Amino acid sequence: MTEPSQQRKIIHCDCDCFYAAVEMRDDPSLATLPIAVGGSAQRRGVIATCNYAARGYGIHSAMATARALRLCPGLIVVPPNFTKYREIALQIREIFADFTALVEPLSLDEAFLDVSATTLYQGSATLMAEAIRARIKDEIGITVSAGVAPSKFLAKIASDWRKPDGLFVITPQQVDGFVQALPVGKLFGVGKVTEKKLHQLAIKTCGDLRQLSLITLTEHFGVLGKRLFELSRGIDNRPVKVDRRRKSLSVETTFADDLPDAASCIARLTDLFEQLQTRYESIDDSYQVSRHYLKMRFSDFTSTTVERELPDGVTLKGYQRLCEQAWWRGEQGVRLLGIGLRFVDVTHDQAGHQFSLALEKKDDD
Repeated sequence: MTEPSQQRKIIHCDCDCFYAAVEMRDDPSLATLPIAVGGSAQRRGVIATCNYAARGYGIHSAMATARALRLCPGLIVVPPNFTKYREIALQIREIFADFTALVEPLSLDEAFLDVSATTLYQGSATLMAEAIRARIKDEIGITVSAGVAPSKFLAKIASDWRKPDGLFVITPQQVDGFVQALPVGKLFGVGKVTEKKLHQLAIKTCGDLRQLSLITLTEHFGVLGKRLFELSRGIDNRPVKVDRRRKSLSVETTFADDLPDAASCIARLTDLFEQLQTRYESIDDSYQVSRHYLKMRFSDFTSTTVERELPDGVTLKGYQRLCEQAWWRGEQGVRLLGIGLRFVDVTHDQAGHQFSLALEKKDDD
């Protein structure tokens, strides 16, 4: 652990277009072509990620594959291989572990590393970041961008500063000047709506944001106001958490053709329920289910989520009830259906109901 008086040194590593990079590594003929990893346009698939050649056409993650193909008719869409991506992610984490035990994965392709107490490379976080990037390039065959800073907030911003295949360092002495000029849209928790609201208040940079008191920010933005007050001054004391606990588990599917009514949706729940059962089997006993929920996206792309506590356990019939309630909120074709569970982490003292449950299909389902 970092001692209170010890200068924090955080590295944020982020693989460059990870899924696409792996596919280009495995098939070098793709390296100069616009490619994306995602679902089929015929099945209403979406883009998971794309390489930089594809991004030049305006393609980005979460875009519908059909739209991506309209923007770039020559786009090569590769179906995802998540088993392969997970294996490579584990190899990358093994490299991280050679530098520090304090690694907080954010997803398969990015992680925070706290190297404050690491003595490798004379304790230089910059040299460690360079070494990590070099090893991943040599041993894995893909590139990684990295940011080095005294906090998680700034390290994550820094890793994006010189993408792709870049390294950016913010020293403790540079923090104040760097943050003061930082656009407010770069702050954690500031989306397009909040950014627009800040701009309406003539706040474009963190320097502008510093002119508002904590009370004023709280009045305008509630709980987020305190966070904005701190981040605009470069304050972020969040530790690197080695054990990131799951809060939910879900499965979903997008349909090639809209489902026309509630009965059609209910008929599709059996397959989803079985998928959820399979995934739930891998969850350890330190989690307990507190609620179940159903997500429905309609043909006009609006979405609704219905969730309930579990007086009768997790059953297919329970999801059928949620499905009927959700459909009546839109009363139109359904393009996506998903079901899931909310967890209570019993390794921590958390308030609320705790259930010891196993997923099962009851005789009357």
